[in-house]
Amino acid sequence: MTNKPIRVLIAKPGLDGHDRGAKVVALALRDAGFEVIYTGLHQTVEQIVEAAIQEDVDVIGLSILSGAHLPISARLMEHLQAESVDDKLVLVGGNIPAADIPALQALGVAAVFPSSSRFEDITAFIASRG
Repeated sequence: MTNKPIRVLIAKPGLDGHDRGAKVVALALRDAGFEVIYTGLHQTVEQIVEAAIQEDVDVIGLSILSGAHLPISARLMEHLQAESVDDKLVLVGGNIPAADIPALQALGVAAVFPSSSRFEDITAFIASRG
């Protein structure tokens, strides 16, 4: 039995052009021992799901600063279901109002990490689920 590292896809969906936070989270996850794939800016939901399938990731992390976290997350969860990819842990981070967290969780998002979240909390959550 091998101890396969947890593979995490960090994605920047939509037209949001700010990726510093996503890159910093990706580095923190890598430093914590995860294998991290960063998709780059301006990814469609379809591109994110395809990358998750091709890279055989365990976790999909969306970094969203545009305010479109609810519709993007809904589309991502629908597309994952349509592709029969229901074994991925989906996380959302960025400028997420606390009032929107229950709606994201109702969509199937496992956890939400607003911009002020600590790296240790993100890595601990992923490790506890992996």
